[in-house]
Amino acid sequence: MHDKVFKTMKLIILNDYDQVGEWAAKYIRNKIINFNPGPDRFFILGLPTGIPRNHPESYHSFMWNNLFKHIDIKSENTHILDGNAANLVEECDSFEKEIKAAGGIDLFVGGIGPDGHIAFNEPGSSLLSRTRVKTLAQDTILANARFFDGDLSKVPTMALTVGVATVMDAREVMILITGVHKAFALYKAIEEGVNHMWTVSAFQQHPQTVFVCDEDATLELRVKTVKYFRGMMHVHNKLVDPLPPK
Repeated sequence: MHDKVFKTMKLIILNDYDQVGEWAAKYIRNKIINFNPGPDRFFILGLPTGIPRNHPESYHSFMWNNLFKHIDIKSENTHILDGNAANLVEECDSFEKEIKAAGGIDLFVGGIGPDGHIAFNEPGSSLLSRTRVKTLAQDTILANARFFDGDLSKVPTMALTVGVATVMDAREVMILITGVHKAFALYKAIEEGVNHMWTVSAFQQHPQTVFVCDEDATLELRVKTVKYFRGMMHVHNKLVDPLPPK
């Protein structure tokens, strides 16, 4: 009965960006602890994209600096798409095979763009897409310019990204959405139908999706929608309570 109750879409509404980050971190912590990983039992945390690993703004650099070097994980247990691979198509195909060989993704964590793209699955991407090389939309390039000193010439125009179907295969998906500039995307994600022009909307059909947002991101939602999910927070906050010692 407990599993059936929680196999549904959840919208977690918090006050600000910092609270979104803290809630998400605690949720991931509890998921890993409950999974009880060991030497031959791995918790697979999915991440979305890859640009050349030696770039300071690559996912490889970001994840090492912000997560991997702070936790107990062996480097050989991190698998990030390599934008430096000699054959990018083979790199993407190999990544899909590695996911299957590992038993699939337990929890995929990602954000969205103002146009509702998940990972780099831009508007119009197939909802059946797999890990591949993707040309970035101009809006995405502009949005990422802040990570490259505002110089558009330095922003990659292509990236390696998991596909929508790759993420849909994960046992659970957590999407982080913050800021008023993403409010319309959140509206499209949960209050309208599935649409490949707003790829994040595909996760309405996932059996276990958690959207985590701040107050600003709810500004385009219906009042009754916000009221309903705020009324569920006493239940959802139990998901991030400290776990009792085993």
